[in-house]
Amino acid sequence: MDFKETPYWWEAAPRPTLDEKPVQQTCDVAIIGAGFAGLTAALTLARAGRNVQVFDKQRPGEGASSRNGGIASGNIKMKFSTMVSAFGEDAAKKIYAEGVAAREDLARFIEDEKIDCHFKMTGQFTGAYLPKHYDRLAREAEFLNKNLDLGAEVIARANQHKEVDTELYYGGVVRPDIGGLHPGLFHQGILDRALEAGVTVHGVTDVEGFVKDAEGFLITTSRGTTKARDLLVCTNGYTGKTTPWLQRRIVPVPSQIIATAPLPTETMRRLMPKGRMLGETRNTYHYYRPSPDGTCIIFGGRAGAGTDDPQEKFKHLHKGIVEIFPELKNVGITHSWWGFTGYTFDFFPKSVVNDGVHYAAGFCGSGVVWARWFAKKSAMRIVGNSKDAESAFDGRPAQTRLLYNGNPWFLPWVIAWYGWKDRLGL
Repeated sequence: MDFKETPYWWEAAPRPTLDEKPVQQTCDVAIIGAGFAGLTAALTLARAGRNVQVFDKQRPGEGASSRNGGIASGNIKMKFSTMVSAFGEDAAKKIYAEGVAAREDLARFIEDEKIDCHFKMTGQFTGAYLPKHYDRLAREAEFLNKNLDLGAEVIARANQHKEVDTELYYGGVVRPDIGGLHPGLFHQGILDRALEAGVTVHGVTDVEGFVKDAEGFLITTSRGTTKARDLLVCTNGYTGKTTPWLQRRIVPVPSQIIATAPLPTETMRRLMPKGRMLGETRNTYHYYRPSPDGTCIIFGGRAGAGTDDPQEKFKHLHKGIVEIFPELKNVGITHSWWGFTGYTFDFFPKSVVNDGVHYAAGFCGSGVVWARWFAKKSAMRIVGNSKDAESAFDGRPAQTRLLYNGNPWFLPWVIAWYGWKDRLGL
């Protein structure tokens, strides 16, 4: 259990400590949060001619933006077939089509900005944890191909070793439209472009409160005050009491990840022959992938989310990786870390406005794609570009629950229930 408790990604992209600059007395837009979302919005706004200040109580990107698995999925937690039943075929198609557009936008941005973050359209294999899950995945793949022509491919159990060398699953599905990247380097690339565009980024600067008036917002920080015409909040799973409206609408869910010690090249090629992003259908699901250089496995999941003890989180993940790859039982683990994702109660990401404050949050574990996409939507709304601000997700208000104040006290019970569902084959 001798491992670093910092992300594997920080080896190549340590979190930047920026030169401290004075807080400007006025600006066009103030943004809270310097992760993927906050910096994307800042870059978009700066290039539209706005004077932007970004504030983060940690170093830029120290939260989920540099702690995630780097899988660029843009997934929606609700199955497409379920969404058709709930909202109608036309609305469901538009929502899923926006996911396709968001992934294409991400790829285009990385190429246009020449950000070296090892982005690659690897495809993703999702393994069926139970035989009935295989049937469900096959039906969903057929539904997606019929309605969206995504090219999803159903893989029988007899052939799954061509995707991942394990006997745990009962076949699965490949989605070719999903890829992966190095999240630390991706964040650094956005930060560099934002600074070049004239954005002022204040790291280790806590926003302590704000007051709205007729001319905008008076914002108090740990290093001074500023007056901004517009305010955008992009704190997602790190939302706190400074923004109580959002805090009551975001459930911070821990996601934990480990990185193995380097493995022999032939082992990596055998375990993950096509270098895909990988996932599964169990309730306490795992997601995993080869590192960008192909030398080790990055392995994360929901198991362990009910505790804040790093050793307990490690034990849950180590058990999971050995269950999938028994031969890795004695392989060393170099890094074990965790961070908060931000979930909404309806499992849809949001770009919304409440009482004049703009919010882009609730990316539900798919922030590599959705954080950038919905931050751009919010930025376009601020500059007055209503067409580019439009989204198929519009009209779905950010929900809360009675007595919920941002403390997910129920999470350990939910995780325990998910574990029982897996044991019972539900």
